Amino acid sequence: MATKALFRDDAYLTQCDALITAVDEQGIHLDQTVFYPLGGGQAGDTGALVLEDGTRIAIADTRKAKFEGATPDDAVHVPAPDQEALLARLRAGERVRAEIDWARRYRHMRLHTASHLMCAVLPYPVDGCSITADYARLDFATVEPIERDTVEARLGELVEGSHAVATVWITDDEMQQRPELVRTMSVKPPMGLGRVRLLRIEDVDLQPCGGTHVRNTSEIGALRVAKLEKKSARTRRLVLEFA
Repeated sequence: MATKALFRDDAYLTQCDALITAVDEQGIHLDQTVFYPLGGGQAGDTGALVLEDGTRIAIADTRKAKFEGATPDDAVHVPAPDQEALLARLRAGERVRAEIDWARRYRHMRLHTASHLMCAVLPYPVDGCSITADYARLDFATVEPIERDTVEARLGELVEGSHAVATVWITDDEMQQRPELVRTMSVKPPMGLGRVRLLRIEDVDLQPCGGTHVRNTSEIGALRVAKLEKKSARTRRLVLEFA
């Protein structure tokens, strides 16, 4: 029932052919997928599974599958609530084409990469984050004041700097020996497969991340700080939106 996560190596894939491996109360399991499952603060992908006869099954969410022996890559495609009749038709071994909502995913990619830039702008531990198609929210563990204009200006410089973005891999053992790479307090590195995926933004940032990202910071576009508030005595919340 294991799923090959194609988006790990190429976040720009918008569709793929796949085989249904199971259909259960969680949803639809595939042997491989371009759909990113909710995790690491990033929302799960939506889209459709297209049957060989052209029938489209709307996918409202993607989650990590829960079963004995499941790995971080195992995903389950959650049909929209009105798809029950179509779901009943599906059988293991049936071929489908998995198509993500690319416009929505690309916004996730741009904002998720922007959140990594924020870790360079504000070098504090991250105590919570959420990446959606409309905003990126980060909670920084600090008592230091944060200046909105300074953050926006520095962020704009990094976006316009056209820094290359790429993934590199290290082993689980190497990850354990380099705890300084972990910036998030609430999200652990995606371990369990024997190797850990790191996101490297050239001359800017390096940290573990299993999410989807753009290839260059110039793709992010103009951003603004939509909200900056004191969440608690030791936490400052910052929300980024497209300008």
